[in-house]
Amino acid sequence: MENMIESTPYFTNDAVVLGILMAVLGIIFYLESSGIPFWKKFFIYVPSLLLCYFVPALLKWPLGLVDGEVSQLYFVASRYLLPAALILLCLGIDFKGIMKLGPKAIIMFLAGTLGIVLGGPISLLMLEYVFPSLIPGNITLDELWRGMSTIAGSWIGGGANQTAMKEVFEVSDNIFGIMIVVDVIVANIWMALLLVGANFRDKTNKLLNADNSAILELEQRMEDYQASVKKIPTTSEVFIMMAVAFGGVALAHWGSDTITPIMQDNITALQGMNLQSLASGFFWLVVIATTIGLVLSFTKARRLEGVGATRWGSVFIYILVATIGIKMDLEQIFDKENLGLFAIGLTWMLVHVIILLVTAKIIKAPFFFVAVGSQANVGGAASAPIVASAFNPSLASVGVLMAVLGYALGTYGALICAILMEIVAVG
Repeated sequence: MENMIESTPYFTNDAVVLGILMAVLGIIFYLESSGIPFWKKFFIYVPSLLLCYFVPALLKWPLGLVDGEVSQLYFVASRYLLPAALILLCLGIDFKGIMKLGPKAIIMFLAGTLGIVLGGPISLLMLEYVFPSLIPGNITLDELWRGMSTIAGSWIGGGANQTAMKEVFEVSDNIFGIMIVVDVIVANIWMALLLVGANFRDKTNKLLNADNSAILELEQRMEDYQASVKKIPTTSEVFIMMAVAFGGVALAHWGSDTITPIMQDNITALQGMNLQSLASGFFWLVVIATTIGLVLSFTKARRLEGVGATRWGSVFIYILVATIGIKMDLEQIFDKENLGLFAIGLTWMLVHVIILLVTAKIIKAPFFFVAVGSQANVGGAASAPIVASAFNPSLASVGVLMAVLGYALGTYGALICAILMEIVAVG
């Protein structure tokens, strides 16, 4: 009876829990946008995304105020808000605008994506066969590759794809929390190096034998694009946007409910090919929602980006992130046995960087494309503009635009990477 009492959170009403989480998110983003010098510097090194995970986690332990295990908020957020976010984030993709960035920008972005897709299985291979002692004793190889799939989702598509991979590959909350720490720390070390490198871009461009003239043209292009989509939405436009988003969610659920039983009937064949994750209903929910967003980006629905599609998609993601936070166990995250996992993250990032620099040298791409192409993958829309601004404030929107491409490729790239890691782990 004593253990049961200790495990019961103080607040069990989901309406109260949701209010607390929204207050936490509001405070975090208020401080981030306050312009106060201390907080301005603080959020450069401690991203808001990390706080949105860990502040709610503190509410679970040690405070004991809430507990995601007795709440339905995560289920609602992951099944309704996540697919809606994927649709809204993909709506704004302007493939024509991206092509105007020049082939080198696209090549560098894709090189960064390739580095992440290949870096996952390569780092897992090295850990398994070269440094097996670094694998924590409390984590199996099967749990490890599943957990790494969330890093792949984060480093290609961002928070939406990260949480999608968690569901698709059934990653436990504790391992997910550990992977978040690896993800954020390794990614921010690399971002810090890029910010420093921006101050030496002229020297780096000489080493790469790159022509920087295209960057000047990009400044004007991005200013024009930013002005073309800026708009104050009407109530009707907001409802139309929500109809598109949640209508797409309904279609994604219907498609998942139709496809999943067919896949489950063939589960033996899928297991033989190490593709049993294709029998996951959530897998198809995520894939269908992403595809709907991509298809709609070629229609007039793309104009909804101007009335806040990306902003609303981001709001849904952060709500989902907060609900994940109240499910994490911080006691497990800071276990010393898990420190060896950082070797995976560092090796993974090293593969990403090597492929980027080799590609840049071959095509003579300026360092700006290296930095933004990398952060559009690894950091997404949150940090790509920061790195772009380090080169020139007017280029911040370039980072956003390239990061949006990550939303499109994130689901597919992360799934490919995860399947490769599954083959390595099982094979």
